[in-house]
Parts: sequence; structure tokens; C-alpha cells
Amino acid sequence: MIGLDSRFRGNDDLNPPAKTALDTALPKAYEPHDVERGIRLKWEAADCFRADPASKKSPFCMVIPPPNVTGSLHMGHALNNTLQDILARYKRMDGFEVLWLPGTDHAGIATQNVVERELAKEGVGRRDLGREKFLERVWKWKETYGGRILEQLRRLGCSCDFSRTRFTMDEGLSNAVREVFVRLWEEKLLYRGDYIVNWCPRCGTALSDIEVNYREIDGAFYHVQYPFTSGEGGVVVATTRPETMLGDTAVAVHPDDDRHRALVGRTVRLPIVNREIPILADSYVDPSFGTGLVKITPAHDPNDFLVGQRHNLPLVNILNPDATLNESAGPFAGQDRFEARRGVVERLQAEGLLVRIEQPYRHSVGHCYRCSTPIEPYVSKQWFIRMKPLAEPAIAAVKDGRIRLHPEKWKTDYLQWMENIRDWCVSRQIWWGHRIPAWYCSECGGRKDNSEEGIIVSREEPRMCPACGSTNLRRDEDVLDTWFSSALWPFSTLGWPEETPELKKFYPTSVLSTGFDILTFWVSRMIVMGLHVMKREPFKDVPIHALVRTETGEKMSKSKGNVIDPLVMMDKYGTDAVRFTLAALAAQGRDIKLSEQRFEGYRHFANKLWNATRFVMMNLGDPPPSQMEGNPVLGFPESGASGTGHPCPLPPEFAPRPVGHPLGDPCAAWILRRLDAAVRDTRAALDAYEFDAAARRLYDFIWGEYCDWYIEISKIFLMGGDTAARDQARAALGLILAECLKLLHPFMPFVTEEIWAHLPGGLRQDRGTPGIIALTDFPRAGSAALRAFEPVDERLSTAIDLIRQIRNIRALYRVPPNQTVTSLVRMNRTAPGAAADEAFLRASGVLFERLCRSRCDFRDDAAALDSSASCAFPSFTVHVGVGEFIDLEKERSRLRGRLDEIAGLIRKNEARLADSAFLDNAPEEIVEGLREKTENLRLEKAQLAPHLG
Repeated sequence: MIGLDSRFRGNDDLNPPAKTALDTALPKAYEPHDVERGIRLKWEAADCFRADPASKKSPFCMVIPPPNVTGSLHMGHALNNTLQDILARYKRMDGFEVLWLPGTDHAGIATQNVVERELAKEGVGRRDLGREKFLERVWKWKETYGGRILEQLRRLGCSCDFSRTRFTMDEGLSNAVREVFVRLWEEKLLYRGDYIVNWCPRCGTALSDIEVNYREIDGAFYHVQYPFTSGEGGVVVATTRPETMLGDTAVAVHPDDDRHRALVGRTVRLPIVNREIPILADSYVDPSFGTGLVKITPAHDPNDFLVGQRHNLPLVNILNPDATLNESAGPFAGQDRFEARRGVVERLQAEGLLVRIEQPYRHSVGHCYRCSTPIEPYVSKQWFIRMKPLAEPAIAAVKDGRIRLHPEKWKTDYLQWMENIRDWCVSRQIWWGHRIPAWYCSECGGRKDNSEEGIIVSREEPRMCPACGSTNLRRDEDVLDTWFSSALWPFSTLGWPEETPELKKFYPTSVLSTGFDILTFWVSRMIVMGLHVMKREPFKDVPIHALVRTETGEKMSKSKGNVIDPLVMMDKYGTDAVRFTLAALAAQGRDIKLSEQRFEGYRHFANKLWNATRFVMMNLGDPPPSQMEGNPVLGFPESGASGTGHPCPLPPEFAPRPVGHPLGDPCAAWILRRLDAAVRDTRAALDAYEFDAAARRLYDFIWGEYCDWYIEISKIFLMGGDTAARDQARAALGLILAECLKLLHPFMPFVTEEIWAHLPGGLRQDRGTPGIIALTDFPRAGSAALRAFEPVDERLSTAIDLIRQIRNIRALYRVPPNQTVTSLVRMNRTAPGAAADEAFLRASGVLFERLCRSRCDFRDDAAALDSSASCAFPSFTVHVGVGEFIDLEKERSRLRGRLDEIAGLIRKNEARLADSAFLDNAPEEIVEGLREKTENLRLEKAQLAPHLG
């Protein structure tokens, strides 16, 4: 409706004709770059966000999902940290003792890769430097660049307690990591052994299952004959990785597969290497897939590894750590895996054993989440945590509601992951990270590196072997998975294993906001470790947001050139516009489709607020203290977070009075009730983590009800001769503005803080440091005195709806904006409340004249009805006399034609949306776009149809 209404808002820039002494140097335009840095420094100087563990206030704590120390702010960071900051500011203003604790993650593989690339430019490798020198270079890099992401979070307006910034490898967190590792070892929840892992040949390290990204690629499916050793015939197996056949140690069939049961016990000759391998039966085989015969490569496939364990098959590893083939690969030793693949296929063809090739063959291939190299299943010695016993309490905590995921649909994903969890491989073959606190004795049982009895796991570096007394000890070379230290983040950052005041006050934390993509990476592991180590859940609520995508629904990617950089958008449109855009689009469970135009739109919202403030301040005059000071609109809590604060009664100047303009009291009461509703709705949305609903409600109230309606209505009284009505309008304008700023502050902290500093002290009602809105009270709803104004509220809302309808009719029939139309009002006197409605409409004539250029006429003029367009309400119908200014039949014909066109388009679109072939094959963004277009057509039809009679 904004577009249709805009011509009838009067002075839309909200600038009045004259200035007063209360225009306290608020510039004509809001320029974010001129104020944002100064406001950040103002907050820091006042220690606005430092938490006090000795406070008697109820605690509210969040730990920031630590960004990688290598990172730069991207749109996902901007979204998640904006949502967290909204919660932190809201709770702080609501009287809680808030600790929002920031920090960064050492990001083992990612950081090591960055530094290795820098060394490569110098022609040096990490092994050329040695471990200690290399780690010195990494720490130096961290000190130079590691704080970049934190400074960018400051730019975003994040109200973290930066005095408590943590790093996953600082001394305190390192102590926590070692303590948990040792405890797990002592509890026999940690073990070391040969196991098949996901191996990245580029990074040279093992990866956990959730560090592998699977992609669908086009490859080939090779069907190969393995001859029977007896010499007659053979069996045919199929594989996408023919080079791995060199490590085969069996062929398997399902025990219930009648086609192949007779083959069990026979042997076949493995081509190329001529190894004799058995045919065995195992229920792992899917008899419906391919031929029902499967090659078994225990060293290079996780499922085959388990089959091999069940049948005591040998492990034949054909790969080196860099994915070249080793001596077990016979003639292909030394070749790269993909080069060897081509060679194996050529050899099979030459021997007549390649039956056929299916290609292209679409299949899923795992890639390293850091460097995108295809991973290899690889058997090596690693450290593992036994996850099954640890997962059980974590499953129960979510099932019984002690931990709540928002939206609840993520509960299914979480439980599915946890109920099928495998042991966690926590060792990594890199140098940057928490080195595993394990030592091996070179003189006794630890010599072979595979005897747990010979492993020394200790909180302190041991001086000698406790078994034999030897001082010849060697420390484990591996480091821990980055996610190990991150799993301890909610309590290690608060000082554990020490009993700190912060730990006592703020653990368990309150909320953990994150993206769905690290629900299993991180959230599940924090729950596991929090319950096991602290015996308490690490947080209560987990709001989970979706991904930020392009406006067409594509994933943002540097390679595609479709990335929207939040830092660039902040420079261009201001930080508040970026924050509000992300919050307004953050619907639970739905990806955000983002375009630059969205930021531009909410930049206009900041400008609207700024111009509204200039208008209000220029019209406040110099009110007496009794009207402007200590006079809250809806009341404020006396005890903050406990919720015992009571709403104050309606201020005396808003009580009904017989004097003054007949609309003065109803209009003030209406905007107060609308504010009351906005406060209630905003609080409810924030408490439910529905950030988009809260943002939309504030936008609708501030732009729609306050700026577009009440400010325009107030001009009638400000420019009139009635002093009481004028004073009442001035008081309402100022008080509502102050409440709007407080409501909006968590979303748009910079513009609200800048405006707040310019408000008269009586409006600000500062708590704590004067002139800082971040330390004021968040509005509360529920003034009992406002309930008495419900009938007035309803009638003024009806009058406003009528003004909208008249504006729409004028726009639809293209009535010149400078012409005043006559609107005939025909009352339905049998309708409930008709008499009171009529009295209100008669008293509201000035509203219609000023806001939609219409005179309301209550005479019975049947002849005039033929040249009008109508709109109906429960107790009356209004006929807008547009025929005086236009060719009515011509306009009706045009509009009917448009209606017919709309109906045809809706039918066409509905047919496509009912077509299952279209729904199955069209990209999701195309389908969603068509649905949106169809809904817009329905809305246009609903606007047109009522006004053609």
C-alpha cells in the first residue's frame, strides 16, 4: 500500500516550516560514516558491555561461535552476529546481566594452509623450517592478522564484552583441552588404534566424517571380470575407482542371494597383481545393486573395512599419504592415483577383463572441507573418542526439552545424527593446534606405538616412563581436531577448570545462535562435552538460522562472482541498514534470498526515522517539566529481569477531556495503543527467536503507524489554534519517538544511539550513563488505562482504513491529486455501533480533507451513486465521487480489462504449479518465483474487484 498512499501523505520529508530552539544540531541528513566509529568509541569508553559476575541481576550469557582466526566477515557471520547482538542488547535493556563472550578459533588446517602458502612464496616448506620455527611463524601471523575479524565484528556493532576475548589456543583454554583429554583417557573413553579414516592427501591429515563435503560428479562405472582360480569363467564386479582393486582381498555376496550362494567358498584371481582372493557371504551386500557381487577393499573403503574385520581379511594398503601408489600396487607404484586409474583401465582392456564402462555415471565423492581435494578412505593409526556412551545423555537432553532447538524441525536431524553416531577421530597430522598430551617410551611397551599400556597420557610432561623408569620418551606428533577445543567453548571460555566467578554466574549459558551447517560439527559436540564434563547442559536454547543465498536462491561463491560482501554494503548503506535487512529476512527454517536492493530499502528506513526525529524535535517547543520529565508512556520495570516491574498508568495529559479539538484525545490514545501492541508483539517475537517477525512489526509501526499516520495527523493539531490539542500532540510525538528508538535500538544501534544523544533529557529517561540508549530500559506493554480506549482505537483504525480505501480508489481511477472528491457515507443503522461510528466519522472530517482530499457527505443523494466507486464497512458504505473528474465508464472498462488479464495469468500460473513435471524439474527458485508472482496477482485482484461496482 505504500506506493498508492505516497501522494497523499502531505510533507513526506517531515520537515516543518519553522525551526525552534529544541532542534539541537541534528543534521539535515543521516550519514552513517560520520557517526558509527564515534558511537563505538562512546560505548567502549562507558564500558557499556562489560559483564559483572558479582551483579545480582539475572544472568544472560552467550558465547560467540568463534570465527576462524583466518577469517574475514562474510554474510553468514554478519547474519548470525546481528541476531546475537539483537538478543544481547534486548536482554541488557530488559534488566539482565549480559555476558556476550567473543573469541576466535585457531582453525588448525585452515591456518596452517595459509601460512604454508606464504612460505611457498619464499620457496620454503614447513619441514624445511622444522616444527618449532614453523609454529613461531604461525603465531606471528596470528598476532598480525588474527584480530581482523574481531575488529570487523566491532564495526557490525556487536555489543560483546571484548575485555574477555578468548582464543582456542590461549593458555586457559589449552589447560581445559588437556584436562578433558586426560579425563577421557582415564575414563577409558579415549583410545588409539588402526582404523579407516577420511584422509586428505593435500592437507596430509585425517578428517572427521563431518569435515567431508560430498559432491555429485560425473565419473565412470567400470565392470571388471575376476577369473576363477580353477580356470573356468569368473565373476563380474563393478567400481568407480578401479585403481583400488589392487588392494582387494575378497569378493562378497549376500548370504540370501540364490544367484550366487553356490559361489561362496570359491576363489578368484585378482587381475594385474594375480592375488588369490576368496568369495564370501556378508549381509552388507545389497543384492539388488549391480550384479550382486561386490569387491572388498578393506584398506580403502569404510564399509569394506568393517567387512574385513568380520572375516579377518588382510589389509592391503596401496596408497602413500600423498595419494601416490606404493609398492603394494605392483607396476603402478609411484604413480598418482588418477594416473594409475587410467593405467589400470588400459591394462584390464589389454587382458580382456574390462567387460564394459558406464559413463557418465553420476555419483557422490567426498572432498576436504578446507581445500576441496577428493579424500581417500585410508587406514592409519589415530586417536578416537568412544561416542556412543557420551551421546546418550545428549540425546536425552534434547528429547526431554532441557535443550530446545528452534525451529523444532532440526530436532529430527540432531537425533538422527546422534543415534547413529560413530567414534570421533580427534587426531590430525598437522603441526598447528593442541598437541596431543601423550608420550611413548622407547625402552618398554610403548616401542611399537600400538600398545595402550605403553602410552603415557599426562596433564604434565612426564620426566620418565612410569613402567621402566626410562627418560627416553617421545611425544605424539599429532594435534587435536580443531572441533575438540571448540566443543569445550561454553565452559572453557568462562575459566574452567578453575572455579571462576564467571563460571559460577554464567554457566550454563542461555542461548547458542548458529547456522544449521554446524549443528553436527559443533552444537552436538558442545552438548556432549557440557553434559559429560560439567554435568549440565551448556545452553538452553539453540536458534538455528538458514543460509544466506543470492536473490535467485544460488549459494554465494567467489568462483561464481555472486558474493555480496557485508563490509562493502556497510560502507555503502550504513551498518544499521545491513543489520535490519538481515534480521527482517531471517525467517526460521527458510534460506535468505538477498539482493543489494534490500539494503537500499532499509537505508531509507533509517532516513525516515531521522527525518521523523527532526520533525518532532522542531515541534517540541519548550514543554513544562510536568509534561516532559519522568513521564513514561507505558511504564518501565523497577527490578528489571525479574519481571516484577509494573506498567505505569496513562499520563494525565492523555486522559479524555471535553476541551480541545474533538480528535485530539482519540488520536493520542490510538497511537499509544498501537505502541502498546507493537511492544507486546516485538517482545513475543524476540522471546521466540522470530527476528524477522520482530523487525517487520517495528517497521510497520514506526514507518506505517507512527510516521505515515500519527505524524501526519499531528500536523492538524500542531498547526491549529487549540493550545491543549497542540500540547497533547507534541507530548505524544516526543514520548512515542523515545519509545520507538528504544524498541529499534537492538536492530539499528547506531542511528538510534545518535538520535538519542540529541533528545531532550526529559524524553530520554536515562538509566546508568546519561545519553546512552544502550543502557536504558526496553519498553514494556500492558498499561491498564489504555484498555478504556479500545472503542476509540477501533474507530480511528476504521477511519484510517477508509482513508486508505479512498486513496486507492483515487489512484485506480486516476483522479488528479490536486482535486478534492466528495465521498457519500451511507450508514447501515441496524448494524451494531452504527450511531457511534457515524458520530466519529462526522468528527473526523478534517482527517479526510487533509489526508486523502475527500469531503464526507452524509446526505442521501441516489443520483450521485452512479458516478462513484464504493467501499464497504460493517456499519456503512462510502461512495467516492470519482465521476466528476474522469470518464467513469472508460476507466471501469480499463480496470475490468485488467481484471480479466489478471484472472487469465492466475489460471495459467496455477496450471503450471499443479503440473508435477514442472515442480519436479524446475529449479526451486523458479517455482518459488512463480508462486510469488501468482500471490501478487491475487492481491492486485483483491484490490481492484471491490471498487468496480
